[in-house]
Amino acid sequence: MELRIFTEPQQGATYDDLLAVATTAEDLGFGAFFRSDHYLTMGGSGLPGPTDAWTTLAGLARETRTIRLGTLVTSATFRHPGPLAIQVAQVDQMSGGRVDFGLGAGWFDAEHAAYGIPFPGTKERFDRLEEQLEVITGLWATEGGYDFEGTHYEIKDSPGLPKPDQRSGRRGGVPVIIGGHGKKRTPALAAAYADEFNVPFAGADDVATQFGRVRAAVEEAGRPADSMTYSAALVLCVGADEAEVERRAAAIGREKDELRENGVAGTPEEAVARLAAYAEVGVERVYLQVLDLADLDHLRLVAAEVMPRV
Repeated sequence: MELRIFTEPQQGATYDDLLAVATTAEDLGFGAFFRSDHYLTMGGSGLPGPTDAWTTLAGLARETRTIRLGTLVTSATFRHPGPLAIQVAQVDQMSGGRVDFGLGAGWFDAEHAAYGIPFPGTKERFDRLEEQLEVITGLWATEGGYDFEGTHYEIKDSPGLPKPDQRSGRRGGVPVIIGGHGKKRTPALAAAYADEFNVPFAGADDVATQFGRVRAAVEEAGRPADSMTYSAALVLCVGADEAEVERRAAAIGREKDELRENGVAGTPEEAVARLAAYAEVGVERVYLQVLDLADLDHLRLVAAEVMPRV
């Protein structure tokens, strides 16, 4: 099982905070550094304010060497698909081909209001997401002029440049991640466009159920069974002993018992057992949500005592 680090910078983090986490994760052998794509805190002051996901990743692309970089997930409401395809391709070039691209419909209406971003209803957001997936992967795949006429976006005679370094995605570009709990449209979109499917913050039984829906959609689309990577995202709170678990839980404003029930939490032995339960239902990759970005010893403990055993 691959372990990746997943951060929530909208809760309060500077670029330097994120750089410290990313370089530490790289040095420790974690598979990737990911961040959310949000512009408003979900509790607390959010100071010093949000950082832009793709600006952050562009900087990290030049200040890291081996660790993969990406978003869980970029919101389709934030950017037009053409400029977003350029941004992601450029960051992929800057990193030497180390980007994974998560894209979702968007859900947090308050951040849209706070920064003047239109927030349409659920159906329209998913319609826009589907068109964005088609446009972005189409621009990366085209070798000549690219045209698209949809309900929300129209592309005329685009050269589809620049190209990402990677050509390993399902349609010949950066690997695409789609995730969520939707029963019908989400699995269908994943089968059509995704290289990886992620279930965030759910129990192992619910993850297994959603994976079943996606596998069925993949089969219906005529794709090979092994062409999709299956992953989960879970909050992290591991301590060498009970006192350290309690201290880390308090630092992020959570109860240790609740974290044990809903995340990867407790002693290293408990964390290994928890991850094993997810491996049994088909999870190949876990995004460990790190909420206290100043606690780099947390990463060191997991790298030393958990990673080698999963």
